[in-house]
Amino acid sequence: MAIAHGEKLLKYLEENGTANSLKLSELWNEEHQKIVGTVKSLLCLGDVIEAELQSNVKWDLTEEGKQVATHGSHEAQVYNAIPPSGSTQPEIMAQASILNAGFTKDIAKVGFSKAMSLGWIAVDKSSGAPKVVRKIDSIQDLVQEHLKEIASGKNMLTNELRTEYKKRKLIQEIVVKSYEMKPGSSFSTSVTKQETDLTPEMIASGSWKTKEFKPYNLNALGTPVPRGHLHPLMKVRAEFRQIFLEMGFTEMPTNNYVESSFWNFDALFQPQQHPARDAHDTFFLADPATASNIPSDYMERVKNVHSYGGYGSQGYGYDWKVEEAQKNLLRTHTTAVSARMLYALAQGGFKPAKYFSIDRVFRNETLDATHLAEFHQIEGVIADYGLTLGNLIGVLYEFFRKLGIDKLRFKPAYNPYTEPSMEIFSYHPGLKKWVEIGNSGIFRPEMLLPMGLPEDVSVLAWGLSLERPTMIKYGYDNIRDLVGPKVNLQMVADNPLCRLDK
Repeated sequence: MAIAHGEKLLKYLEENGTANSLKLSELWNEEHQKIVGTVKSLLCLGDVIEAELQSNVKWDLTEEGKQVATHGSHEAQVYNAIPPSGSTQPEIMAQASILNAGFTKDIAKVGFSKAMSLGWIAVDKSSGAPKVVRKIDSIQDLVQEHLKEIASGKNMLTNELRTEYKKRKLIQEIVVKSYEMKPGSSFSTSVTKQETDLTPEMIASGSWKTKEFKPYNLNALGTPVPRGHLHPLMKVRAEFRQIFLEMGFTEMPTNNYVESSFWNFDALFQPQQHPARDAHDTFFLADPATASNIPSDYMERVKNVHSYGGYGSQGYGYDWKVEEAQKNLLRTHTTAVSARMLYALAQGGFKPAKYFSIDRVFRNETLDATHLAEFHQIEGVIADYGLTLGNLIGVLYEFFRKLGIDKLRFKPAYNPYTEPSMEIFSYHPGLKKWVEIGNSGIFRPEMLLPMGLPEDVSVLAWGLSLERPTMIKYGYDNIRDLVGPKVNLQMVADNPLCRLDK
């Protein structure tokens, strides 16, 4: 607030006793908001003035209403566009558009209908082709007259007319808020700026004794400290990660989104003609298009087991091509990382190990409420001697028990790199049915033995998505509300911590 502006208002109050912010705005030729700002500033000084907020309703013309006040109502425009001999409806609409540049197809429909109901025009079919003619010689455009009255500040309309014009979007209701003011108990015509800070200079000079300080507002909230917030996916990820760590797993390095087809498919005993390796399902890279750092001896063993079989398997019996294996892609699953880890485990002398990973994978999916082109995969892997299907089921029961899920069922399934394979189902109390929550299996010998792992070593593996349990936990029906460019950032800040019922 400019001090001079505030003093001007105070002097006006001293001379007149009361004041209204709207009237002052007109009197001083100032924007009303500036007057309101001055009033609020004076109110901050204590009891210098008293101000009561008032709300007044007034009616004003819409843009369409202003057009009608200038050119006439829609029905009058249609009537005026009809020549004495009559004309066809399309010709009348075209003529009305010439008379008024803002005359549109929708306005024409309203005008024609209103003119017909008022008995101003009629459709004559006596000569064969229908023709629109005038039924009366002259009209009185009451709509235009009423709108001109409103534009001039008069408001003599009945409630019925006001409702009709509002429905036609010719007028609009405007709420005007203003302040009614009078002198307060501490009224003064001089404005003294109150101090907000006690400075060292004031203390040293003693000037603080004569200063007037603004009182503390102990009810005011402090300024929010800007800070980051964990996304719901990261909150649920932290819970899953903690469960794996509690069970003695080691986290795998998964910071390579780009993989070669060899590690993503071939090392997992997935044939090169498999549909998943088609461009409709996988994102292939154009640059760099191929990888060259694949272990040659291991690649040769993989080639042989694919083409000719081995380790008790007959293989797939096709001409395996190194060019296909070298193609780079965005990894379709983190199982490619598991293959790298198991290969490295075999090279240094095998020791039992438990690995896990939670990271992003990419599929060429059609986007919908439950599918994205990128999502997170949660994967657990256990490598040890003599493991069986019973061990896998036992580990899965313990893992999901820690997630708060104790009702499990297993269904036989097929995966190219696990045998046996099982889909994991859990009973959903809300849906009252069994729903699939993951996939699992024991890695095939055709995958493990070419790596150099001992023959009596088995590897258990299971996986599930991160998005699905997060959507269930936080109540999202559409995955695009959770991930993607349309996510509400306030949602990230407002969601509570994740605590799984374990």
